[in-house]
Amino acid sequence: MTTILVVDDEPDIREVMRFALENAEYRVIEASHADEARKLLTNESPDLILLDWMLPGRSGLELAQQLKQNPKSRAVPIIMVSARGEEEDRIKGLDTGADDYIAKPFSPREMVARVKAVLRRAKTDEPADEIDVGGLRIDNISHRVTAEGRPVDIAPTEYRLLHFFMTHADRAFSRSQLLDQVWGDQVYVEERTVDVHVRRLRKALETSGHDRLLQTVRGVGYRFSDKT
Repeated sequence: MTTILVVDDEPDIREVMRFALENAEYRVIEASHADEARKLLTNESPDLILLDWMLPGRSGLELAQQLKQNPKSRAVPIIMVSARGEEEDRIKGLDTGADDYIAKPFSPREMVARVKAVLRRAKTDEPADEIDVGGLRIDNISHRVTAEGRPVDIAPTEYRLLHFFMTHADRAFSRSQLLDQVWGDQVYVEERTVDVHVRRLRKALETSGHDRLLQTVRGVGYRFSDKT
């Protein structure tokens, strides 16, 4: 049975989530704060985490960052849940590596639909362990990027963007397509967000000269290629 970890300090919210998820035939485990969640994760391997942003002590945002930096929990999808529904808050949450964002108050049916959508994406993703394009290498097992053997420091969202580009080299994608493929079609983010992260990715690749691989295709969007 698919297991969902719900991390929220409000018992009433956890109860609503549990009821809806169990009706959808998911197994639910609960934590009321970040430290409790971390203890649970030493013995449990949830298939997805529903994580509240505003937790007592360590915030959900901090916990998400730690989980995405840990090789053992990096692949577990995270849906951030928060009363902070502004665009900048959603972007900040997604930048930690979260796979989706739900603003409170939410419909239990919508929550279950988003859980199903994120789980479907996680199951259909079949990333190659290592990909090399023009001397730029991405290792999906260790979650590292190297350029000519030297490490490249890269943020979680730029990593996902780079991984998508490198697994679909030589193809041009519109901003809308990149939003769907990298952020997910359930996520409400403006297309200009793609440009921001492309600029950051190019900046990270500048030192080795691999920023040239990330090409702007006029009237379309972007392409990743070692061909001119």
